[in-house]
Amino acid sequence: MAANTNHEVDYPHHTGNRALTLAPALLLFGAAQFLLLLVAAEALYPGYSVATNAISDLGVGETAIIFNTSIILFGAASFAAAYLLRMRLGRLLPVCMALAGIGAVCVGLFPETLGLPHSLSALTAFLFGGIAAIVSSRQVRMPIAPLFLLLGAVTLTALVLEIADLTLGLGHGGMERMIAYPIIIWEIAFAGYLAGNGERMV
Repeated sequence: MAANTNHEVDYPHHTGNRALTLAPALLLFGAAQFLLLLVAAEALYPGYSVATNAISDLGVGETAIIFNTSIILFGAASFAAAYLLRMRLGRLLPVCMALAGIGAVCVGLFPETLGLPHSLSALTAFLFGGIAAIVSSRQVRMPIAPLFLLLGAVTLTALVLEIADLTLGLGHGGMERMIAYPIIIWEIAFAGYLAGNGERMV
């Protein structure tokens, strides 16, 4: 079968339809449940501050089961969606989504008390999540494309600032949310775009 511009080489029609139905549902489920359970964990964690506490603080103590389970589901859903979309979105975007998903799963498996494994997992999730949002801007139509580009740029810029210990008055917790929230927003928006426009992906 000849290749076409939408990267649909040897991609059976029924398989493509299933991917375009299941992948957006996975992305939406993963991102939405993580966002909601993140808020729940913040409320349940004694004395928690979104400015001074890291997101990963929720992964230890009495909120550990909520946070760790939720972020593992988030990462697993992203990885599964990337696998389903691997033949439709080219190579770079699914790879970035898969790596971000693996990073998120590892954040849940290796809590912050383990030090370096946790830090590398979080860096992987944040870095490739931001890159995925930017790369996806080439796959969608106007006016969504620049919004996805902006979300990825915010994540990567905030990541650099956090590494440089420049929190701009937001605190480390606040800056970490400037890294993580655009990725969550992007996944929800991208899921909606795929659900409505997947058959016309550019």
